Amino acid sequence: MAEEQETQTPEEEQKPAAGAAEPAVSSSPASAENLRVLENIDVMLSVEVGNTELKIRDLLRLNEGSVIELDRLAGDPLDIMVNGTMIAKGEVVMVGERFGVRFTEIVDPEKRVESL
Repeated sequence: MAEEQETQTPEEEQKPAAGAAEPAVSSSPASAENLRVLENIDVMLSVEVGNTELKIRDLLRLNEGSVIELDRLAGDPLDIMVNGTMIAKGEVVMVGERFGVRFTEIVDPEKRVESL
């Protein structure tokens, strides 16, 4: 005789068994050890100078020496993005013979979370 197997719906699988203790949820801040796990994750940091919209015909006509007007004024702060989310504003600086960016304003973490 074949044995019958009980199957559970997804709702039943998520519910704790009667009398089972609920899993403990820690309300303490993340420990330094937990944060160390995140330290080696790569993220893409980019600096946006400005942007504009072009028609494809104008894009195809670009060549060396072409100039495109951007939506920012000279001296306006640049957007500093991490994985597409703005985290700060900054300005271009020279670091030796390389360009760098100085953070001038950090976006409030709550506003960053809202934009996700």
